[in-house]
Formats: sequence, C-alpha cells, structure tokens
Amino acid sequence: MGQASIDSTGASRGSLKLYLTGFVLSLILTAIPFALVMSGTWSSSATLAGIFSAGIVQILVHLYYFLHLDTSSSARWNVLAMLFTLVIMALFVGGTIWIMYSLHYRMM
Repeated sequence: MGQASIDSTGASRGSLKLYLTGFVLSLILTAIPFALVMSGTWSSSATLAGIFSAGIVQILVHLYYFLHLDTSSSARWNVLAMLFTLVIMALFVGGTIWIMYSLHYRMM
C-alpha cells in the first residue's frame, strides 16, 4: 500500500504504516491503564483520571487512524461526523461520570 489517498467521495484510504501506527498506539493506550491498576502506586482518584484520559485519547486515535476522520478532508460530512462524534463522546463520558458519582453517593 502506498500513500494515503482520497477518492472522489472525500473518504480517505490509509496506508499500512498509518494502520500499524494506530495499532501500536492502541496497544500502548490499552497497556497504560492496566499498568496503572496493577502497580497500585497512584491514588485511586489519580488512577481513575489516568484510565479516563487514556480512554479518551484511545477514542481519538481510533477516529484518526482507523476511521480517517480529520479536518483536512475536503468533504464536509467528515467534519460533521467528527463533531457528532465529539458530542456523543461528551455524553458518554459525562454520563458515565454522573452515574458513577450518583451510585457512589447512594451507596455511602
């Protein structure tokens, strides 16, 4: 596979190097939370923040390297899809934190 290219609909096709970079970054971003939990050296709130941060970065890595959603594309729907994805990410992450806080409050 050669360079990344864009077809007539604005969808880009990635190269093997692009996919391998995304795969390696995904493995690293999966290993970081595992290492944080297994080492136990950080406080529980710092570990939780590290897990959430790695999860959000991994979502962005998947969007960029595997779904090829970036702002450089000339197709307008790519930008709209990215904005919609960011809204959905905010709802999922915010809703998860809200539910976890509510459950913690009700359990104590």
